[in-house]
Amino acid sequence: MFNFDYFPYILYSLVSPVIFIIIVVGIVVFFINRNRSINNMDPNQIKPKASAKDFFLNLGAFTALYTLVGSLLSLLFNVINTAYPQITNGYNYSGGSQSISWPVAILVVLFPIFVLLMWFLEREYRVEPERQSSFTHRGFTYITLFVAGLAIAGDLITVIYFFIDGQELTTGFLLKVLVLLVVASGIFIYFISDLRNKLTSKSRKIWRIISGLLILASIIWGFSVLGSPRTQRLYKYDEQKVNDLSNINNQIINYYTNKGILPNTLEEMAKGNYYIAQVDPQTEKPYEYEKISNTEYNLCAEFNKASDDKNTSDPYRGLYSYNSFSWTHPADEYCFKQTVNPNPYNPNIYPKPVPMY
Repeated sequence: MFNFDYFPYILYSLVSPVIFIIIVVGIVVFFINRNRSINNMDPNQIKPKASAKDFFLNLGAFTALYTLVGSLLSLLFNVINTAYPQITNGYNYSGGSQSISWPVAILVVLFPIFVLLMWFLEREYRVEPERQSSFTHRGFTYITLFVAGLAIAGDLITVIYFFIDGQELTTGFLLKVLVLLVVASGIFIYFISDLRNKLTSKSRKIWRIISGLLILASIIWGFSVLGSPRTQRLYKYDEQKVNDLSNINNQIINYYTNKGILPNTLEEMAKGNYYIAQVDPQTEKPYEYEKISNTEYNLCAEFNKASDDKNTSDPYRGLYSYNSFSWTHPADEYCFKQTVNPNPYNPNIYPKPVPMY
């Protein structure tokens, strides 16, 4: 089944092999045309050939296009996943991050570069229209049409499959369908018009304005749903704190497994070659550890924002019986009460640890 969340990464993975193929084929075609021009030189039939400048302008423009589309889809899918989270009953991990930092940075930098490169190409083609039919430009165009067509077909097939199979068509799913359909269809319509020489200077400007507005609206929507850059930074701090507490918790379990007792303090563990982060990276205050009983203890930290499992949970945490709790936390000071499993292993194979005094 077609998974929309993986499409941006599939698009990213296509960039390198497509560029490699085009470069190899371009070099071969260049030398073939060069030999033909030398052997069949006719002053009355000299036609402009694709130059190195034309090749690299196309290469840069289409590379920027693929990266921009992948980043735009990644941004919008992250926003949709956050605004309309998918509810599952079992273990599920998409492998993605809720951060929009990379997609936004790529869009802000590469979109003006893409527009500039396309403007250079348009100017070249106005002077020498024959160059628009060069192997380089048409090759990149046909590949882009092929990828856009596959995306549209996969989009529609997935919707029909969900409908026939009786699966729930959630708001988040339908928004992803719409986003992919609009982006892929827009690219397909633009380049099929370019291939048929139907685009004018005015229509190209309209396409640029529409694309710019779409990207700007996507970035604003992303910040409105996921928070401003400052909010993102605070979430990153909280994520680091949860990772530190998770590591401390794992080391406490290792300590108990080896010695049969809980440590009295984190300093005691650190002296015993148990490597843990004892200090909050934001506040530079020590993490709090409190031993409650022989098997119970608290781990505390100060958080900036309230969280949920999809932002701060370790995807592998639920796989282990001794650590199958949630790290969901509210804002401000919060303590996680933990209970160590006295015998997490099979008693027939591993005996219960004996306290060492």
